[in-house]
Amino acid sequence: MRKLMILIAAVLLPLLLSAQGPLETGTPEDNGMDGAKLSQVDRIFKEAIAEKAIPGAVISVVRGDKIVYLKAYGNKSVVPSVKKMTTETMFDLASVSKCVGTTLSFMQLIENGLVRLTDRVDMYIPGFKPWEDPETGEKVDIIIRDLMTHSSGLDAYIGVDSYVAEFGENTPDELETFIATRVKRNFRPGTECLYSCLNFITLQRILERVTGERLCDYAQSHVFDPLGLKHTCYFPLSPNGSKKTNKKLKELCAPTEVQADGKPLVGSVHDPIARRINSGNSGNAGVFSNAEDLSVICAAIMNGGYGILGPLTIDLMCKSPEQNDPIVGRALGWDKDGMNPGTRGDIFDPETSIWHTGYTGSSIVIDMKTQTAVIILANRVHPEDKGSLASLRAKVANIVAGAIVR
Repeated sequence: MRKLMILIAAVLLPLLLSAQGPLETGTPEDNGMDGAKLSQVDRIFKEAIAEKAIPGAVISVVRGDKIVYLKAYGNKSVVPSVKKMTTETMFDLASVSKCVGTTLSFMQLIENGLVRLTDRVDMYIPGFKPWEDPETGEKVDIIIRDLMTHSSGLDAYIGVDSYVAEFGENTPDELETFIATRVKRNFRPGTECLYSCLNFITLQRILERVTGERLCDYAQSHVFDPLGLKHTCYFPLSPNGSKKTNKKLKELCAPTEVQADGKPLVGSVHDPIARRINSGNSGNAGVFSNAEDLSVICAAIMNGGYGILGPLTIDLMCKSPEQNDPIVGRALGWDKDGMNPGTRGDIFDPETSIWHTGYTGSSIVIDMKTQTAVIILANRVHPEDKGSLASLRAKVANIVAGAIVR
């Protein structure tokens, strides 16, 4: 019996220790921030709601390992009925999924010696075409680092309607072949940046070959569950992609764009490739989460990984690879100073910050130097795909950074 108890403890203790769970809350003043200055973010969100740029939003500000500001504004939905926004609301993260799902999972593969940044993509996806110089015929292989920094040269997206007309919906294997053999390579890898969802779908397929698991399952068991996240998943309607509806999670989800039938998407990913071709399990989009869970992820990144990644791995993830041309401006899976520098505002240091945005209205900014994270969740595409958050994100980041006093 004693040996059995020791064995059980050996199995369960690491799991118990690794389950982080919700962050503690603290006042701005106790965590080196001016609360009065910080509260000015309220004005920015209220103005955006009044201008109908968004129906509502949630913000979380993390300092070190504590949430110092968590607030909901406006409405979660306006169609088919008006429902008030709450801090528990789950959002379709769109491309922020690339960071919290695909990137954190893939960095584990690197850390565990399963893949290398310099590995050629065709080592895992046979027949994956290289870039070919149109003038000299020189061929240059695309490597994993190129995918993670959006410097592969792959087209940004595909025409989903034309693809579906040829291959049908729910055809992830055919999509892999399409990307491997037919998608254009626009420039020599590592020399420019072309933000592409296809990069992260390719990373997804590599991870699934290496681990033998779907990305959604791997991220759930190796990232979300170890961090104790209760409202972060790829399938809020149907756990693990089953047909059984999770009514509790569905009720928490903010709706996105109204479809042709007059109803908004609720708990079903907005991105067309993820929804129509990859059935919700996709490297470019598909994660649903709320502000408190994302706060845990940000705290993990700022505090040595909380067991999901080691500190040196996090340092690597947050740097722009020196092998890339500086014009690329991307870290591994995150923006540094490339496509959307305005997201971090004017005050946070670009050298020590990483960030990412999502099409539906999500964004994360993390400044490693000040140990500060800003999470904005807003259903910009509800009820229609019209609102813009570029100015809001920058203004909020500036207010948060300006509120730091020590």
